[in-house]
Amino acid sequence: MGHNVFSIDLPGSGLNARYPKSYLSNDFVKLETEVSPAKDVHLSDYRDAIVAQIKELSKFGKVTLVGHSFGGLAITLAGEAVPEKIARLVYLTAFVPTRFKSLSEYSVLPENSSTLASSIYIGDPSVIGAVRINPRSGDAAYVEKSRIAFYGDVPNEEFIGFASYLNPDLPLAAVNDDARGTAQRWGAVPRTFIRCTQDRALPIELQDRMIAEADAMTPANKFDVKTLEASHSPFASMPDVLAGVLGGLL
Repeated sequence: MGHNVFSIDLPGSGLNARYPKSYLSNDFVKLETEVSPAKDVHLSDYRDAIVAQIKELSKFGKVTLVGHSFGGLAITLAGEAVPEKIARLVYLTAFVPTRFKSLSEYSVLPENSSTLASSIYIGDPSVIGAVRINPRSGDAAYVEKSRIAFYGDVPNEEFIGFASYLNPDLPLAAVNDDARGTAQRWGAVPRTFIRCTQDRALPIELQDRMIAEADAMTPANKFDVKTLEASHSPFASMPDVLAGVLGGLL
């Protein structure tokens, strides 16, 4: 569509992932107790990586920043840090804390009670220092729960390909960190929320609650809301439709 697009590997993720040794050796018994090598990664590390990229790109103009799922926490902190360099924040079925400070606090709300994400977590996060899943699992029932939770409208044969890119560990420190922005800085940046009505990881009820709470915080700058009849990962199930929505915001 003529836009310059940059995808960032955040600390502890993508090409920067830190894998438990037991995960690489397929020792799934030890995987339930091995301490995460990413346990010390914080939201501030994500923020700093994003801000560094924004500063590099902003020589060409303001940046539109898109965050998916947990990535909503990171783009909020980036928006708080450099609001003057951001044209728009886009939350793709993403967490956006305002009333409560962290993902962990939103995860226990009634609106999140229907999530399937927690059903595939393994180990004790307080012991291993991470919220952990096992994308390498050979258990068919576990794999199917993972697909329904994160890629519910993607056929199984396609899901397997996407699952191979998943990292097992989400650092617990980042889950518990304060992810709120202020009304004066983050709240001054135009923002869009793309709701996904079939999301079984971040239920639509919780998406809508976070939208309402953010709008109440900054009533003069409310979310521009878009809706997709999609699962948690529309970039996999309907990439052309999602690209059209994002392109229409620029």
